[in-house]
Amino acid sequence: MEKRIVFHVDFDYFYAQCEEIRDSKIKGKCVVVCIFSDRGGDSGAIATANYNARKFGVKSGIPIMLAKNKLKKEDAVFLPADFDYYSEISSKAMEIIKKYADVFEYVGRDEAYLDVTKKTETDFHNAEHLAQQLKNEIRNNLKLTCSVGITPNKLLSKIASDYKKPDGLTTVKPEQVEEFLSPLKIREIPGIGKKTEDVFIQMNVQTIEELRKIDIFDLNKMFGRKTGGYIFNSAKGIDTEIVKERPPTIQFSKIITLKKNSKELEFLRENIIELCIQLNNIAIENNKMYRSIGIQFVNEDLSTKTKSRMLKNPVNNEIELKKVTNQLLEEALIEQVMLVRRIGVRISEFSDVEGQSSITNYF
Repeated sequence: MEKRIVFHVDFDYFYAQCEEIRDSKIKGKCVVVCIFSDRGGDSGAIATANYNARKFGVKSGIPIMLAKNKLKKEDAVFLPADFDYYSEISSKAMEIIKKYADVFEYVGRDEAYLDVTKKTETDFHNAEHLAQQLKNEIRNNLKLTCSVGITPNKLLSKIASDYKKPDGLTTVKPEQVEEFLSPLKIREIPGIGKKTEDVFIQMNVQTIEELRKIDIFDLNKMFGRKTGGYIFNSAKGIDTEIVKERPPTIQFSKIITLKKNSKELEFLRENIIELCIQLNNIAIENNKMYRSIGIQFVNEDLSTKTKSRMLKNPVNNEIELKKVTNQLLEEALIEQVMLVRRIGVRISEFSDVEGQSSITNYF
């Protein structure tokens, strides 16, 4: 297999760091960025916190009231999330990062993958030098710190970028992979969450070294072939997914904060109807038809859940949109444990309206 060098660039406590850039006086304090709900007061949850705040157990997803309680004796600043501002900073940072890549893959506001195989001539020493230049340029131009993982693939680079946060630079050469992974907790593998971790803890398996000893057939029996195979390969540091450019996702979406946290079908259905009307009107105004319809839950701990469906034919019909979102809503609630805080609808996969291209357009 062709040798590769991949960077994973991950900004440290990104939203809170953006706020520290905007107001240098808060640097050194416990900085907490909050998503306040429409219900007023301290209702809402934490989006992110800087490392000073994290020392006291403040992390994303916990209620604002709980975070304030944990930091009541500290010099703490609680700020409302300003996503437009964070996106602006992110765009500037990504423009810098792109210059260092042979292939650039945008993941989100605060992370990206870079294939730098050609630029570094497959030399890890050159790669470290390149990564340091990238970090310096971002710090000098934007006052932002980021952590970079340098390894032969995406999976390892994601794990490595988290290894020495904040402001880290971690290199794992092919011959160091086993040594690097062995002592790490299995939770360090992207995609392994608490439920999966608990299964292994009951088997007295806690590190990746211990995980590596489990037979592929046993893993397949426990988790199914796809997940079992992923866990087996990840424990060995194997990942064949290449870095690839992602086309910009064009979609229209609407999301609202519910008046109360709920997982009642009727209550959620009532709230989703108005979103469907608004979105379909936007599609009509833009002379667009859509084939993909999706819904999103933001749960009470700020975790998200999405469901989507691709239609056979494009539509821009309100009745059809309501019907499909209702089906998706019913499916999403089957295994829903947590209460839903915010609910959203999105449409994508657009085509232009040309004459009577879809009969459903004229119901």
